[in-house]
Amino acid sequence: MDVLMGKLIVGPGFTEAVIDDRELAHLKVVILSKLRRGESFPFSWKHGADTGGGGRSTIWLHPSLTIEFRFQGSRNIDINRAWIDQLLAASNSSAGLSQSTEPAPPGTVGAAIAGHF
Repeated sequence: MDVLMGKLIVGPGFTEAVIDDRELAHLKVVILSKLRRGESFPFSWKHGADTGGGGRSTIWLHPSLTIEFRFQGSRNIDINRAWIDQLLAASNSSAGLSQSTEPAPPGTVGAAIAGHF
């Protein structure tokens, strides 16, 4: 199965982070939750092969910024609650929000919630 690569686009400088759609859907839940509460925080990601590979970037996210979540695929993604909890914990740390690998859901019943992300 091919991995669909979406983009997180942040203005006004229009910084783009290329992130696979599944991870981007989870980041969207966390980022929008924090911005809705008026919270600012850093977000870091690793550069992929499309940008020459290697390296990483960090930006400061603030409620006044324009943020676009551009998904390559059109299907809704089931959200892993354990991953959301992991990302929220990271976003509240001094290191801030960053990409992470998806943890296994805690159990199989009710572990994933359907969403339109």
